[in-house]
Amino acid sequence: MPSAEHDDETPGRERIDKWLWAARFYKTRSLAAEAVAGGKIALNGERPKRAKLVGAGDTVTIRQGAYTHTVVVRDVSERRGPAAEAALLYEETASSRAAREAMAIQLKAASAAFGPSPGRPTKRDRRDIERWKDRH
Repeated sequence: MPSAEHDDETPGRERIDKWLWAARFYKTRSLAAEAVAGGKIALNGERPKRAKLVGAGDTVTIRQGAYTHTVVVRDVSERRGPAAEAALLYEETASSRAAREAMAIQLKAASAAFGPSPGRPTKRDRRDIERWKDRH
């Protein structure tokens, strides 16, 4: 008899790596599995294995770079559909959305403080440098 953990026998539940891929948090299922194995995903406050089943009402925390998404699972899907369908699989918490927006502002301000790179000198800049070197 197959195990009860198998996703075909448990209606309304799906493997977390497959759900993350179907909800479009990761481009491939293997990237989703790596994130789960690497500790970037929390399911109801605990670190799951990639075969852990997720269902409606579960809370999933996803760390991607500097951003952290905390979402409540609304539904599961057997396949990866368009982005409009994927957005119906979860609902992001208000505190998570506010924290992500604050982080985006902070990162934007940090990059603006450094300004754009001047890049290579232009022909005119090079000539000015050569003139300045000849004088000194």
